[in-house]
Amino acid sequence: MLPFLTRLGGAQRVLIAGCGGGFDVYAGIPLAIHLFAAGKQVVFANLSFTNLWMSGGEHEPLVTWRVDRHAAELPYFPEKWLSEWLTKRGQAAPIYAFGKSGVQPLAAAYRAIVDRHAIDLVLLIDGGTDSLLFGDEPGLGTVVEDAISLVAANEAVGSRAVLAAIGFGVDHFHGVSHHSFLENAAQLMRDGGFLGVVGMAPGTPEVGAFLDLVEYANQRQPRHQSIVNNSIASAMRGAFGDHHATNRTSGTELFINPLMSQYWAFEAPRVVAAMTFADALARTERMDEASALIAQVRSGLVIRDRRPLPL
Repeated sequence: MLPFLTRLGGAQRVLIAGCGGGFDVYAGIPLAIHLFAAGKQVVFANLSFTNLWMSGGEHEPLVTWRVDRHAAELPYFPEKWLSEWLTKRGQAAPIYAFGKSGVQPLAAAYRAIVDRHAIDLVLLIDGGTDSLLFGDEPGLGTVVEDAISLVAANEAVGSRAVLAAIGFGVDHFHGVSHHSFLENAAQLMRDGGFLGVVGMAPGTPEVGAFLDLVEYANQRQPRHQSIVNNSIASAMRGAFGDHHATNRTSGTELFINPLMSQYWAFEAPRVVAAMTFADALARTERMDEASALIAQVRSGLVIRDRRPLPL
């Protein structure tokens, strides 16, 4: 059995946390459905881009809000819509939203949730693959949020944290080199941090649930549909090439492909150990502070050449 599936099977209480912000937690729904079917307890969290102080959710210590379907109706609120969708399915679960911060407050927030729910495994979900960036790549995408989340979870629970990235190819939209992603994955294979790849198959309950959630969110927020999740959904439906599911990507060239519907799983501590800026980030309190430190560390690195994938 793949080590990733072994880790999932051995956990009874799992925190599925979107690590890159926005709609990232949605990309963990196929795994959540798999865990629900196995009788596991699932708690959700998400690094949020919502104005949480206006959410009406319960503000907990540090940077955490508890969100449910009764939260305020805001123009952008993925966590609320996830709660609505889960409730309609009879699968309501605790949902937490994290405000923007540096590593120290976020690590404390992770610890509080892990302790409250006796979490066995923290499953960090990246919609896209820019979480597996070490710092010397030719393009970092939107790495700040992912890096803060990874370092914070590592500080909080260490070896109980796993990274699962889905959406290979979608970060081309943000300038990420997928040659570098594969090179990094190969390094983690050598270092013992690679847990395997799990593909999502059309017609399964896991894929069906994800497609339903994406469509529900599209209806709830028609003006800001998730580029990443709609791209993954397109791949799950068998679309290929320059296929646009949302007009937000008009004028760009996409590469929707079958690899986009696969989870790439890694031991989070191994990923953090390979990140050139991890030690500096561990002391941060604010997100802008973390962003400046990443830029500072990167300025002293030899940046890899941008190389295309061989055809």
